[in-house]
Amino acid sequence: MQWRISALVKTFASPDSFLGSLDAQSVATLIATASDLALIVDQDGTIRDVAFQSEELSADLDTSGDWIGRTFASTVVSDSVAKVTHLLVDAATPHAKPKWRHLNHATSDGASVPVLYCAVQVGHDGRAVAFGRDLRAMSLLQQRLVTAQEALERDYSRMREVEARYRLLFQMSAEAVVILDPFRHRVVEANPAARQLFHVRAEKPSGQTLAQLFSRDTVESVTAHLGAIRADGRAEEFTAKLAADDAPVLVSALLFRQENATLLLVRITQAADETQRTPDAKRTLLRLVESAPDGFVVTDSTGNVLTANNAFLELAGVADEDLARGESLDRWVGTSGVELDVLITNLRQRGSVRFFTTTVRHEDGSAAKVEISAVAIGNGGQPSFGFAIRNIGPRLQVESQAARTLPRSIEQLTELIGRVSLKDLVRESTDVIEKLCIEAALELTGDNRASAAEMLGLSRQSLYVKLRRYGLGDLATNEQN
Repeated sequence: MQWRISALVKTFASPDSFLGSLDAQSVATLIATASDLALIVDQDGTIRDVAFQSEELSADLDTSGDWIGRTFASTVVSDSVAKVTHLLVDAATPHAKPKWRHLNHATSDGASVPVLYCAVQVGHDGRAVAFGRDLRAMSLLQQRLVTAQEALERDYSRMREVEARYRLLFQMSAEAVVILDPFRHRVVEANPAARQLFHVRAEKPSGQTLAQLFSRDTVESVTAHLGAIRADGRAEEFTAKLAADDAPVLVSALLFRQENATLLLVRITQAADETQRTPDAKRTLLRLVESAPDGFVVTDSTGNVLTANNAFLELAGVADEDLARGESLDRWVGTSGVELDVLITNLRQRGSVRFFTTTVRHEDGSAAKVEISAVAIGNGGQPSFGFAIRNIGPRLQVESQAARTLPRSIEQLTELIGRVSLKDLVRESTDVIEKLCIEAALELTGDNRASAAEMLGLSRQSLYVKLRRYGLGDLATNEQN
């Protein structure tokens, strides 16, 4: 058997010496192993034999109709018929370069299976062997690639739309906004409002340093605050002065990432706009806080009193605000310094605390139950704490009296934790459970008190006592039930 291979293909140097003794079965095994699908086709294009390396491929091609005896062209879809003709012509042409051609075999369900073929003529009677490679895995990968490319294109289109919207918002914003390199402290980009605030030309802000934008006496403070933001990711609003006209401004910044780079978004507003906004209303607010019936105290970051209103001074028994200023708030708040430490720790972590129950100690030694709501605020870069303190002693007395006259639900009892003693809570809980059990027993027995007493393990007389205590049932009815 002679195989005709193009001269451009590297062939064995001595095939007669090592392959000349191969029999037909060995050659058939070699052909079947070398490809996923192999066809032996005669010179008329009729399939004489078929070999599959995979049962899955054979099932997908639906060869139950037996390809043997059919023409090669009848097994492919219409647009591959011409390719079959060219494939066989290439195989029959002497010294022609073998070409691989992509054919699609038709299946019974109307789909197609892609196979890459190369045909080689064998013998002298025009027979050819068509070697086929299954392309379904490659076709699936190509389809996934196309799907991924389409998804990327959609995402890219959405990103461009979002960028266009935010670019427009950045340019049209009335507030001065600067994009800053946090490591070199140089301006990356500035919107028109920022250029106007800094009194620079449109092309000038990019590349400028903080020293060129802020005054000499505040640039060090600005650098320190921005460094804190870079380290912690957040910081309070702080004040600075512009280099152009020494005007005071308020500066706030936010750290963000863009294209694997860390940048700072810096917002700058004129301090005059903040200080001059509704001054009358602010003065009224200060007077209301000073005259409020609830205590109000402002402390520094360590808990030392900065100012306090009259209600707190009266609650703590302090004659004058000057006597309280500079003192630690734990002198009056809490039974020990631990409670104030817990409160300040929560303020630093969360920014605000609500309904913190504790006590305020009077200078004469007495104590009052209070409820504290507190908030942390920025004050020129140094945090301050504001405490609203409400005396809840009278309210607890009313609730304690109500607790003795009317049993509560479990939810109501939990609200009393921290306000009444554990002993009172246990007694209250016992009464609630006892009442619920009696009501359940009466309901199960159809209001038969004798059966209910037996079910609860009580005498009838004890049951009647508890019914009177809790106001259950109509004791005027016939007790012979």
